[in-house]
Amino acid sequence: MNVELRHLRALAAIGDHRSITGAALALHVTQPALSRTLEQLERRLGVRLVERTTRHVALTDSGRRLWEHSHRILTQLDTALAEATQPQPLRLTFAWAALGRFTIPFLREWRAEHPDVLVRIRRSDDPEAALRRGEADVAVLRTQPEGADIGHVALIEEPRVAAVAEDHPLASREAVALDDLVGETVAVCETAATTTADLWPSGARPRTVDVPGVEEWLTSIATGVTVGVTAAGTIHHHPHAGVTYLPLTDADPITVHLAWPVPPPHPSTAAFVELARRHLDRSDPR
Repeated sequence: MNVELRHLRALAAIGDHRSITGAALALHVTQPALSRTLEQLERRLGVRLVERTTRHVALTDSGRRLWEHSHRILTQLDTALAEATQPQPLRLTFAWAALGRFTIPFLREWRAEHPDVLVRIRRSDDPEAALRRGEADVAVLRTQPEGADIGHVALIEEPRVAAVAEDHPLASREAVALDDLVGETVAVCETAATTTADLWPSGARPRTVDVPGVEEWLTSIATGVTVGVTAAGTIHHHPHAGVTYLPLTDADPITVHLAWPVPPPHPSTAAFVELARRHLDRSDPR
C-alpha cells in the first residue's frame, strides 16, 4: 500500500488534536499540505479515516484503530532509534495509585538490582489505552485488561476504603460499612473508576455523581459535598488534609494487575514484572 511514516504521523497528530489546524501546527506544516497527506493515505488504504466538516473533525472507526496503531509504531521506532545510542527508561503508568504502600520499596529494590534501567513514572487517565498507543511499557491497573494484545498478572488483593471530609460525622469512627454510606452522595471518577453504585445491593444504593478526575474527587469530598470509595493505594498516593480515609469492612477487595503490551517493546519488561511479583509476594502475605 506504500504507506509512509509521514502518513502515520499526520493521522496521529490529527487524532490527538481533533483539528487539522492544531495538527498542522504541531507538525510544523501548512494545513493544505497536511490535508493532502491525509487524503493520500485514505486513497492508498481505500477507506475513510477522518470525517471532516467546516467545524468538526472526528476519526472514523477505521481511523481510530489506525490512530492507536500509529502511535505504537511511531513510539517503537523512536525507541529503537534512541536505543542505538543510549539505554531507554522503562515507562510505568497508572491512573490513581501505583502499588500503594509498596511502590517506593519496590522501585528502590528495582534500582538496586537494575541500576542501568531508569523507571519513568507517569500518571494517565487511561493507562490501558496508553499501553495500546505505545506511550507506556508497563501499567498498574485495577481493572482486568481485555484482548490478546495486553499481557497481565494479578499482584495483590487490595482492600477498599471510604473517604469522607475530616469533619464528617463518620470521620471519628474506626471503620465503616457500605450501609453507612447509603444516605450519602458518592463521588465516582469518570476515569479509571473502581467503584460504582453496583458495589451496593440493588434497592439499597446511594446517589452517585461523576467527577472528572482525582483532584476534583478529593475536593468534592473535602468540602463535604460527597463521600468516596476507593482502593487503599489512594491513601498513600493522595493524602489530603481535608479527607479522612476509613477501612470499609464489607466491600470486596480490588485486584491490582501489572500489564504490558504483547509483544513487550522494552527489553526489561519481563524482569520488571518478575521482580514485582517476588517483591509483593514477600511484602504482602495475603
